[in-house]
Amino acid sequence: MSSKQTYRVCFCFRRRFRLAASEAPPDVKQLFAEYSDNGVMDAEHLRRFMEDVQEQKDATVEEAQAVIDSLKHLSIFHRRGFNLEGFFKYLFADDNQPINSKLGVHHDMTGPLSHYFIYTGHNSYLTGNQLSSDCSDVPIINALHRGVRVIELDIWPNSAGDNVNVLHGRTLTTPVELIKCLRSIKENAFVASEYPLVITLEDHLTPDLQAKVAEMINETFGEILFAPGSECLKDFPSPEFLKKRVIISTKPPKEYLKAKDVKVQEGDLKKEKDEEAWGSEPNYSKNDKDDEDGEEDEDDEEDTQEQQNEAPEYRQLIAIHAGKGKGGMQDWLRVDPDKVRRLSLSEQELEKAIEDYGRDIVRFTQRNLLRVYPKGIRFDSSNYNPLIAWSHGAQMVAFNMQGYGRSLWVMHGMFRANGGCGYVKKPDILLKPNAYGEVFDPNASLPVKTTLRVTVYMGEGWYYDFRHTHFDTYSPPDFYARVGIAGVPADTIMKKTKTLEDNWIPNWDEVFEFPLRVPELALLRIEVHEYDMSEKDDFAGQTCLPVVELCKGIRAIPLHNRKGVKYNSVKLLMRFELV
Repeated sequence: MSSKQTYRVCFCFRRRFRLAASEAPPDVKQLFAEYSDNGVMDAEHLRRFMEDVQEQKDATVEEAQAVIDSLKHLSIFHRRGFNLEGFFKYLFADDNQPINSKLGVHHDMTGPLSHYFIYTGHNSYLTGNQLSSDCSDVPIINALHRGVRVIELDIWPNSAGDNVNVLHGRTLTTPVELIKCLRSIKENAFVASEYPLVITLEDHLTPDLQAKVAEMINETFGEILFAPGSECLKDFPSPEFLKKRVIISTKPPKEYLKAKDVKVQEGDLKKEKDEEAWGSEPNYSKNDKDDEDGEEDEDDEEDTQEQQNEAPEYRQLIAIHAGKGKGGMQDWLRVDPDKVRRLSLSEQELEKAIEDYGRDIVRFTQRNLLRVYPKGIRFDSSNYNPLIAWSHGAQMVAFNMQGYGRSLWVMHGMFRANGGCGYVKKPDILLKPNAYGEVFDPNASLPVKTTLRVTVYMGEGWYYDFRHTHFDTYSPPDFYARVGIAGVPADTIMKKTKTLEDNWIPNWDEVFEFPLRVPELALLRIEVHEYDMSEKDDFAGQTCLPVVELCKGIRAIPLHNRKGVKYNSVKLLMRFELV
């Protein structure tokens, strides 16, 4: 009796996990009926579908025939074209992408650097948290392969004081030699993009070590280094002009105090953590104040005596000068017609500045560069909402690329635009005043420009990419999708489908509409989760896509894991319309 009962349990267990065949949604069946004849969609039918529904206005019969031919190996098609099953497979195919990869780099790349959002890393050498992880060239290489165009290096004297290390100062992070990082940057700088690579140096060196750094940089990069040698650029060159060039950005050197030993005891570290967490300022030396961006609230101009104490060869390397003036925020945001520069603000400084100087920030970033970096208490390498900075024109929104989470997913989404080259042209609203001479204010009451209608049809692929007991030990998963917008405050929202129980191939077939006031800054956020009654819902995939680059019509949307790596099989079938 017991063996019989055991047999029944096992039989039910296996049957519950059997994969049902995916079936085309009703909309897809209806469209096939409209664009086919006697159950066959030939090349001309497909061309009309591509033109009318997919809004590929220049589609040709030859292109449509090539699509049909590319899927004939599946042996499920009529000899003259698609049957319904073939049409459904075409819609779910990898080539039916939500962003047209064939466009490549298609933004105007001839404007000054200040006219672009630039894919920017923060503490690019850290493998994990901000306090005790390893420093390595590996995360730098990974970032470059993803398309990151700004790499940050904190440079400090080694323990002997005769060489230069990269590490997060006054923490327990293990150092890596600067020369190793520079060589890895040289080897991987233009693997993912040929557009300029900026290295921001957070400098804690004495003049003799600055001279040593200058020698390393010159020997490593040679002719690809863009070093105009002037005190300050009058205008920034364009990404097109700077193709395959490396640019150094840091605060011009002054008379530095003797660098202190960077090793700290755990007791000192704990004290510093407590002080930062409660908002008090640690007792740093003048040279180390504001370690997160290496800048001091001092005037940018140096007197003759200070210039005699610096390494001139180091100064000549700096193409993008960074710094803050003696005054407060109003002085920091001063626009100089004779020179351009880079200003760095923490996420907290930016949020506070927006209250009184929002339009001044936008005006500043039309000509100058603004870098925003995570607040110091983000010890876990988490990130912040990048839209606050982007919507005020900040070009270098610096992120911990190992800080996986929704903020980084949005960052990934932004830089899927423009062929993934790491430079995205800012919209005109951030580059020039409106018809009334007013500078853009993302927090103002704005009219709706367009409405994005999103149909979430279905999903598939989890059965192949996950263990069959990953979501639930005894039954198929209960999936739901979250869809929404990351953008200016008035556009930001998330919505949710119903939860479908016990189904590896959820067929939601739900429509959502998103009125957009600033579609130029909007990103479509997509997540799938598996409902769990007793515990936290399980993560089942995500992606983020720039609205202005969405391909219209019915598209196959590949999903990614928490780290932004695309799954092999998991994807959604969705439709995008602007109404």
